[in-house]
Amino acid sequence: MSDVNPPSDTPVSFSSSCTHSSCNPPWTFSCYPGSPCENGVMLYMRYVSKEELQWFKQLLLNEFRTGTMPITWDQVKTASWAEVVHLLIERFPGRRAWDVTSNIFAMMNRENMCAVVHREINAILPTLEPEDLNVGETQVNLEEGESGKIQQYKLNVIDKYFPTWNFMTWPGNQRDFFYQDVHRHMEYLPCLLLPKRPQGRQPKTVVIQGVPGIGKTTLAKRVMLEWASNRFYTHKLWCAFYFHCQEMNQTTEHSFAELIEHKWPGSQDLVAKIMSKPDQLLLLLDGFEELTSTLINRPEDLSEDWRQKLPGSVLLSSLLSKRMLPEATLLIMIRCASWPTCKPLLKCPSLVTLPGFNTMEKIKYFQMYFGHREKDRVLSFAMENTILFSMCQVPVVCWMVCSGLKQQMERGNNLTQACPNATSVFIRYISSLFPTRTENFSRKIHQAQLEGLCHLAADSMWHRKWVFGKEDLEEAKLDQTGVAAFLSMSVLRRIAGEEDRYAFTLLIFQEFFAALFYVLCFPQRLKNFHVLSHVNIQRLIASPRGSKSYLSHMGLFLFGFLNGTCASAVEQSFGCKVSFNNKRKLLKVIPRLQKCEPPSPCSGVPQLFYCLHEIREEAFVSQALNNYRKVVLTIGNNKDVQVSAFCLKRCEHLQEVELTVTLNFKNVWKLSSGSHPGSEAPESKGLHCWWQDLCSVFATNDKLEVLTVTNSVLEPPFLKALAAALKHPQCKLQKLLLRRVNSTMLNQDLIGVLTGNQHLRYLEIQRVEVDSNAVKLLCRALRSPRCHLQCLRLEDCLATPRIWMDLGSNLQVNKHLKTLILTKISLENYGAYYPSVAQMERLSIENCNITQLSCESLAFCLRKSKTLTHLSLAENALKDEGAKHIWNALSHLRCPLQRLVLRKCDLTFSCCQDMISALCKNKTLKSLDLSFNSLRDDGVILLCEALKNPDCTLQILELENCLFTSICCQAMASMLCKNQHLRYLDLSKNVIEVDGILTLREALSSQKKRKEVIFGYAGKTGGPCSGKRHPEDNTGLEFLALW
Repeated sequence: MSDVNPPSDTPVSFSSSCTHSSCNPPWTFSCYPGSPCENGVMLYMRYVSKEELQWFKQLLLNEFRTGTMPITWDQVKTASWAEVVHLLIERFPGRRAWDVTSNIFAMMNRENMCAVVHREINAILPTLEPEDLNVGETQVNLEEGESGKIQQYKLNVIDKYFPTWNFMTWPGNQRDFFYQDVHRHMEYLPCLLLPKRPQGRQPKTVVIQGVPGIGKTTLAKRVMLEWASNRFYTHKLWCAFYFHCQEMNQTTEHSFAELIEHKWPGSQDLVAKIMSKPDQLLLLLDGFEELTSTLINRPEDLSEDWRQKLPGSVLLSSLLSKRMLPEATLLIMIRCASWPTCKPLLKCPSLVTLPGFNTMEKIKYFQMYFGHREKDRVLSFAMENTILFSMCQVPVVCWMVCSGLKQQMERGNNLTQACPNATSVFIRYISSLFPTRTENFSRKIHQAQLEGLCHLAADSMWHRKWVFGKEDLEEAKLDQTGVAAFLSMSVLRRIAGEEDRYAFTLLIFQEFFAALFYVLCFPQRLKNFHVLSHVNIQRLIASPRGSKSYLSHMGLFLFGFLNGTCASAVEQSFGCKVSFNNKRKLLKVIPRLQKCEPPSPCSGVPQLFYCLHEIREEAFVSQALNNYRKVVLTIGNNKDVQVSAFCLKRCEHLQEVELTVTLNFKNVWKLSSGSHPGSEAPESKGLHCWWQDLCSVFATNDKLEVLTVTNSVLEPPFLKALAAALKHPQCKLQKLLLRRVNSTMLNQDLIGVLTGNQHLRYLEIQRVEVDSNAVKLLCRALRSPRCHLQCLRLEDCLATPRIWMDLGSNLQVNKHLKTLILTKISLENYGAYYPSVAQMERLSIENCNITQLSCESLAFCLRKSKTLTHLSLAENALKDEGAKHIWNALSHLRCPLQRLVLRKCDLTFSCCQDMISALCKNKTLKSLDLSFNSLRDDGVILLCEALKNPDCTLQILELENCLFTSICCQAMASMLCKNQHLRYLDLSKNVIEVDGILTLREALSSQKKRKEVIFGYAGKTGGPCSGKRHPEDNTGLEFLALW
């Protein structure tokens, strides 16, 4: 392969001048998910310049010792950085590869790279494979003439796979079809076998997955071509073979050796020699979607003998599972939908996902297709329809879209009117494949055959079936005349080698006609339309976590057909009436589904939103979203922004939005602007408009009260638009939560919402680095009389002590602020916050490193408070000495403190005397949480004595995991008999055993008032409490209660 350093999926460039002390090691930078570089080792090699890589390879040749098969300059001259890494790991296993790499960089005077190499080996050394001193390939001993046969086989491969892409025609001999390489796929090629963490092992099985038409077969054939041209891992003595699964899916049994001999006639003896060295075999397996037999995963049914005649499914399963030829390297091309089927068979597969065209490649394709005069208008139209433009990531679909749009332009139609959604473009293109009725069909025959085609498509989609036999055609009532007609249109194709088996030419055709099945009206039927079941509607709009549903396009097309303009286009194009009965059923079922099963968080935008955007009818969308109260969105691309804006504006009863923005607005802006020099690009201009539309929901929906922004970075123009919407006079937002957002978002625009929105009462900032400028802005807002914030929550935020002191000194100024919650904030000196306690009603300072000295100062301020009702100091190591100050203050409080939480504060028996005194003197405290402290039996016995005092008014006591046993149960039982106030007691995760439970049961049985006692698992080891909830929660949950 030619050198390409670095590949485009490298998110960060590495400068040779960067030292290890001033920058992160490059190998810590992550690759894009699904890239062959993901989890790869020695990723820093991709940052080496072309000249230095050539120097590195020259020095590497000197490192090979006697006893290994020699490597020549011709074998490494054109090797990419990834191929060099593969060679290093293969010839120098274990840590030796890193030692050799470090030595070479040292000879090159690249000390910074040496440091990076050492850092990586120290990190992964524990998981590396052990060294093998007998490493090295042995060459096949070829007789006279056999080298010539291998060379001739390579020439045959070149003749077969040489790319004549500019002249390639799509089935149907479409003259305007042309091929364009997917740049990133080509860059993936030399990285496919990059060794991976944690073992540093070269993958022996690489699964290349992608949606149909994305380029899997093209990539496989390119690998064959590069191998035959001596440009693919040339240091490997591979012999490569490409197999379509259909070749193994035959009725007669055959051996793997026979399959090879069929591809290489007259080479039986040579094949036997090659098979004796299976580590030199490179096998490419493709076409799994056309496999009609079932893969075998029972080990006892598989075979390791490559000479044995086997059924196709057994042979293929034996290869995939590495039962046969375990040393061979496999490259497997599959659709994403086939991955769950193959995965159980594969051993340690490396998964690569093909992304298809990126934005620039789609733009380039449109420009090449339409030429200078038309390109801007068509491109602008396509980019404004983000669903349509996203589908263009598949090269052949990109061509279909261009072809459909060109047809409309040639007819003089306005694109916006003729193609209101993505579905309409496919209607225009696919209908052009059909002949007019006068050519071959009467109206009745045409409708019957179209119904049969749609029936076949729909039934196969529900059952994940991609290849059809005679039985499937008969069930769909599609006769041979219809099959022949659809073959001539290139809608169907015949499976190679099998006369009576067929498939749709493209999967998108199958999805299209499957949706059409539920839209067309068939007058000859008793019920003139095909009913969508409740279950199938649910499947079409499902939003699975982590991946897109394989039914997503079918769902899009179904909703798209129901758009008024599209329905008219369907009737005109296919000569059949459209039925809207399923449209009415959708409106009945969708709101019911959302009411019964509230939308769960998904990996992006709910599939239903895409479907509703496709129908483009406001009344329908509003009715469908009537039951939406909360929406969880992950915005990752332009399509997500446009679709979310459209749907959110029509969620009339929406109350809460959780928003994660992973889209890099800055990159979109730069990318789009670069594609249209001198003017703002449609993509960036449209993106800003769609984002403003999305934000406007907060200004127009008076029921929307909660916004949570998580894991997000917003560029200033987009953050300004959001802030402007939140400050709009009609915005009724009450809660704003910022979780794990970039620190740059805490700017003047967003913090200005605190004074610009008179309804905002709650602000939460969680896991954000807070700088001094942000605190200045926050303090200024808190001092403003226009700030009506009542609760401020700061959790796990990084900042200097000085910053917290500045913030604390400003809290007392705001008379509206009644609740302050601080969690995981390092407060070695808490004094700066004490003035704020004066007007607080609820104060929570949890896991904030409060010291004994802080407790003394805090206690002083507690005595001054007249309003505090709740105080939590949980998960601070107060110890008995620090808690003593709190107990003393509790005895002299002027505030109506009702709940005190000292959970996990390192308290022991020694603090119990002070505690008892405080409980007896304080008349307002109703709830006390002492869980996860070492009170033990002595401490609990003292506590029980205090609770017998009628002056103690405690109602809730939590003693979870306080390390006491059944020894104290008698004192506890006595307390339960005499105490008239206590109504809830948590004893979970303590070893009180059966005797203790029986003692307490007897005491409780005599009580007139119910007392709830939580035991959890009270056996010898204790355990979590079953069904436990907080005693102040009003959830209606049942408790384990004794009377």
